[in-house]
Amino acid sequence: MYRIDMLLKQKIRLFHTKDLALLWGTRNTNTLYTQIKRYVAKGILISVQKGLYSTVPLRHLHPFMLGSAALHQYCFVSCEYVLGQSGILFQARRSVTFVSSISRKFSLGGHEFFVRQLADRFLFNDSGIFKDDNGISVASPERAAADLLYFNPNVYFDNRNGLDWTRIHDIQKNVGYI
Repeated sequence: MYRIDMLLKQKIRLFHTKDLALLWGTRNTNTLYTQIKRYVAKGILISVQKGLYSTVPLRHLHPFMLGSAALHQYCFVSCEYVLGQSGILFQARRSVTFVSSISRKFSLGGHEFFVRQLADRFLFNDSGIFKDDNGISVASPERAAADLLYFNPNVYFDNRNGLDWTRIHDIQKNVGYI
């Protein structure tokens, strides 16, 4: 089977360099980079950022998938983005907010991303986190509120009645925030 066939038959559309090496069974890095360079030149692969490639235009990718692939480490969507989408914060950021083990701001494919850094002992606790249709971890509004309260205890919620405060308190205890 040709490399291009293997690539285009994959369900996922974002690939890191090491993903392509595994998919194609390529051990020689010079061969790998030459093939990637050729596929980018032909328009089969689209360079997203160094070491990250897509088989579809970036506008066709879900922002959660794009942001988590760019981070290339465990993360979940939370805080201002989730609360803004849930109608809890009215003036929430337009950027997608991730929580991860690093802090960063970046833009890709017309989307802005803001990453808040959380200690591993809190980060890997999945209380109040679920997987969306794309397999990306997303916080429930209550987990997002608990996370945001951890980062900023004086945060103002525009729609406090839209949250289950008992559930928030339970998540804070379970995660270890309080």
